[in-house]
Amino acid sequence: MNWTDERVEKLKKLWSEGLSASQIAAQLGGVSRNAVIGKVHRLCLPGRAKAGGSTATTARAKRPATSAPRAPNYAARVTTRTVTRTTGATVMKEQVEIDAIEDQDVAPVGNVVVPMSRRLVLTQLTDRTCKWPIGDPMKEEFHFCGNDSPDTSPYCTFHAKLAYQPSGERRRAR
Repeated sequence: MNWTDERVEKLKKLWSEGLSASQIAAQLGGVSRNAVIGKVHRLCLPGRAKAGGSTATTARAKRPATSAPRAPNYAARVTTRTVTRTTGATVMKEQVEIDAIEDQDVAPVGNVVVPMSRRLVLTQLTDRTCKWPIGDPMKEEFHFCGNDSPDTSPYCTFHAKLAYQPSGERRRAR
């Protein structure tokens, strides 16, 4: 089916009257609802008018800028930032509140032994060596751990504990 000038004009007329894409597709015949929606977007037509009402758009009520009450042990630091959001062919600027998250101090575990790295490059890795990357891949000093790994893991025992944390530990870290 081709979009002739007459069919496009009829589409524009029906769209401005507030008919749904399904209703327009039924009246035009030979097109699907999705074809109508696609054509409306390509024509950059404004949002559909409400059926049976006037074509004037109603302004959205702005949400109040106050935030919900916080628990007394939570020290909330709220900042605002202007966010630009597009709605159809219009652009809206809205003040959005952002809750800043405080940094948490992480206490190091006392008796952790970090194994010495064998400093292997990619071409030196085998099925039985640890493939844990160390450093920045874009730097010359980048290397892999290279220590012996069990048959079932690509990492040595130390790096496997880092890579495969039980879900309970991940929840506590948050």
